[in-house]
Amino acid sequence: MRNTSQLLIVAIAGSLAAPAQTARFETTAGNFTIEAHRDWAPNGTERFLELVREKYFDDSRFFRAVAGRWIQFGIAGDPKIAQEWRNKTIPDDPVRQSNQRGYVAFAFTTPGTRSTQIYINLAGNTNQDAQGFAPFGKVIEGMDVVDKIYTGYGESSGGGMRAGKQAKLFEEGNVYLDREFPRLDRIIRVRLASP
Repeated sequence: MRNTSQLLIVAIAGSLAAPAQTARFETTAGNFTIEAHRDWAPNGTERFLELVREKYFDDSRFFRAVAGRWIQFGIAGDPKIAQEWRNKTIPDDPVRQSNQRGYVAFAFTTPGTRSTQIYINLAGNTNQDAQGFAPFGKVIEGMDVVDKIYTGYGESSGGGMRAGKQAKLFEEGNVYLDREFPRLDRIIRVRLASP
């Protein structure tokens, strides 16, 4: 008979061996698909899948889009929802994949602060690896669509978490972004594909 710790190890091993799961993004720029891998970053993958199941990303904006670097999203368009999730952090994952073009990871300020914000690498950003940004997935279809996402505002429409310019996004959500940055592309909806 197995003890509780042996059963936990078996459950974790089974979870890591689970097949990759995909999520389809419908956006104003077109559609793309992200494939999430538990064996790359189990905490990041589980949080991403949870957010998709909760429809957290639906009707939100790609608020940080820097040409040749990354596209960032993950602040809900409804301020109540964004505030509710803002401090629901997940444990850090070790970096097992590199931040190559098309790879996807959670943004953070300091260790232990990953919550809902995600970026897609538009180029190889391997300097992110040493800083602890752990890719959990990659765009497997529609990278040409990701390349079309509007980048004209760069850092000015929200910036990264470390820049400290996101207060209005959490306070006013889409109302603020649509008023001040009307050309931002939008996430219409995100749905999981059947495993």
